[in-house]
Amino acid sequence: MSTLITGIAELTTNTGDGPLRDAAVVLDDARFAWIGPAGAAPAADEQIDLDGRAALPGWVDSHTHLVFAGDRTAEFEARMAGRPYRAGGIATTVAATRAATDDELSVNLARHIAEARRQGTTCLETKTGYGLSVADELRSARLAAAAADEVTFLGAHLVPPGANADEYVDLVCGDMLDAVAPHVRWADVFCETGAFDRDQSERVLRAARERGLGLRVHGNQLGEGPGVELAVRHGAASVDHCTYLTDADIEALAASDTVATVLPACDLSTRQSLAPARALLDAGATVALATNANPGSSYTTSMAFCVATAVLQMGLSVAEAVYAATAGGARALRRDDVGVVRVGARADLQVLDAPSVTHLAYRPGVPLTYAVWRLGRPVVVPVFG
Repeated sequence: MSTLITGIAELTTNTGDGPLRDAAVVLDDARFAWIGPAGAAPAADEQIDLDGRAALPGWVDSHTHLVFAGDRTAEFEARMAGRPYRAGGIATTVAATRAATDDELSVNLARHIAEARRQGTTCLETKTGYGLSVADELRSARLAAAAADEVTFLGAHLVPPGANADEYVDLVCGDMLDAVAPHVRWADVFCETGAFDRDQSERVLRAARERGLGLRVHGNQLGEGPGVELAVRHGAASVDHCTYLTDADIEALAASDTVATVLPACDLSTRQSLAPARALLDAGATVALATNANPGSSYTTSMAFCVATAVLQMGLSVAEAVYAATAGGARALRRDDVGVVRVGARADLQVLDAPSVTHLAYRPGVPLTYAVWRLGRPVVVPVFG
């Protein structure tokens, strides 16, 4: 059934033009079928009037870790009391995840995805990485593939306690990759102090490429390092965190197709500096915004919070932040069917209970999601009256 949505005061399309005023769209068969001025809108099976609200593409959250069990509240409280963040805290979640049943992990994953959907996220990537054994990483990959839009293998998240680092990398590059490859599109590596060094990270990237997987890199989160250089040299779709970058890193990203995915909620939660998103954009790099939703360092599914933070604390304009959280995330996933409102694209649309996207930063923390369609079907139904 086709749906005509009218009464759009401001429609952000990400197609290169500015926002459309007094606009309308038609959703049909999970795609956008028509976009234009409300006065020229065609007939449809049903019609919804948004009464002067703003509409934009659904959020594309290109970096989450949602296959997990357990709680790390104590770790968060310790950080707030001054203890620095270390990558080793991941081991706490690994133990809880290994102990959980498939049903427990699936229910938790579905709950967090539903939470994200209610806030306007219509395309979501999630990773393995809290299993760190062949059986547990395979289980995580299968569960994620049944629920998320995009799945990334992150067996190289941390060396399990008691394991030899190089022997564990052998396992990741061999049996573990062979097991999970049919269930995932991407492979990632945490190239960071306390996780995997340059040589180990490069081995993982090469092995993943040989299996036909796209590449992503966790890099430059806790300090300057080789993550950006490796990502660019290997043609990774994105390098994520980018908290500590040299001028050379910024120049390399600007000259490449690798997207710099910044994770401001994580930076705040770990009391790191905020990533230099403004400098990246000024240099010509493509920037994506994502939540990094996970139980340890960034326990939020709110893309709107990340957008507001990018505007209020990172120097982005509202338009730049919204683009990074929609089309930027799509580019980080090498997709052109989401993060955009155009004829033929996936009919993912969110509506704000506000006349413009400026309210996302103008009214930070206010739940502005009014309606959400994903694949042309309502996820959050508008309330009239």
